[in-house]
Amino acid sequence: MARDYYGILGVAKGATDQEIKRAYRKKARELHPDVNPGQEEQFKEVSTAYEVLSDPEKRRIVDAGGDPLAGAGAGGFTGGFGGGGLGDVFEAFFGSGGGFGGGGFGSGRGPRSRVQPGEPALVAVELDLEECAAGVAKEITVDTAILCDLCKGAGTNGKSKTITCDTCKGAGEIQAVQRSFLGQVMTVRECPTCHGVGEVIPDPCHKCGGDGRVRSRRTMTVKIPAGIESGMRVRLSGQGEVGPGGGPAGDLYVEVSEHQHDVFIRDKDDLHCTIRVPIADAALGTELEVDTILDGTARITIAPGTQPGHVVTVRGQGMPHLNTGMRGTLHAHLDVVVPTKLDSAQTEALKAFRAASDTHAEVVSSAGGAASGGLFSRLRNAFAGR
Repeated sequence: MARDYYGILGVAKGATDQEIKRAYRKKARELHPDVNPGQEEQFKEVSTAYEVLSDPEKRRIVDAGGDPLAGAGAGGFTGGFGGGGLGDVFEAFFGSGGGFGGGGFGSGRGPRSRVQPGEPALVAVELDLEECAAGVAKEITVDTAILCDLCKGAGTNGKSKTITCDTCKGAGEIQAVQRSFLGQVMTVRECPTCHGVGEVIPDPCHKCGGDGRVRSRRTMTVKIPAGIESGMRVRLSGQGEVGPGGGPAGDLYVEVSEHQHDVFIRDKDDLHCTIRVPIADAALGTELEVDTILDGTARITIAPGTQPGHVVTVRGQGMPHLNTGMRGTLHAHLDVVVPTKLDSAQTEALKAFRAASDTHAEVVSSAGGAASGGLFSRLRNAFAGR
């Protein structure tokens, strides 16, 4: 019967190469004989499983129900660690590289460049709803790293030059021998003197200390597009932090925070507001002008017999869409106001209205009919939905 290589590593059959590699490294650390003596056989099984599943052809055989190592011996090894298995053991335990005996095989990376790309920067800006609707040019202050104007990123003082690091002899890394169950293992580490660069600056720049950049506060203007909302960011390419050694600057991100408006509540591109409507206007109907976020005012028509909670929609009076500029919808929620105090003329008028009306206050059943839109109906529907 074919061995369950996926089960040995604890991954699903459809696992990605990265998932297989992570699972192998985790188990290799747990079962390594130097860490957990007596687990040599399990360690070999895990290494064999990774050898198979990291090889596309061998994995294809496994997926077809076969065993690519059938007849290869009890250990299952075919003469090597296949897709980097042994290297991954060294990486899991000893860092970036390693090798047998005194010769070693190193990491093969060599020294890295002293000039590195800069990190991105983030600045928060607060806007009101009108600014988000119309778009605005906003002045911001950025505290970040800029190119050293004295050495122009070189890091050296005047005409001085960098020299080869004596510790690593320009390799950018150093080697050390450690003992393990495999024998002597050569480990590779970043040089602590030059930090992997292979060169040192004996006479660094007096202003930046050899870093090639200095901290600075600068003011700039950023254009915020119409329709932006809280949490969105505007990206300014190359306006972030200059990298070590005067490397290219990262990007600057301006994140928007939107103030709560006194009248409107925003829902993406739509706006919601509440209009208090006197009971007479709700009964007879009326028209009124309301201020909008853009373009002055909009006309709202209140139909005769309007009920509390009715919503009037006005298309094209909401927020502009960030990409298209198309305007959303304004939703006016009508709050019918019943007066709490009446003068004598108002009292007499309402009495006359009641006398002429065919409707009177009544108790209705919660089962339906007149109560279908009433309190009991709403309560029943609310509880029924739980």
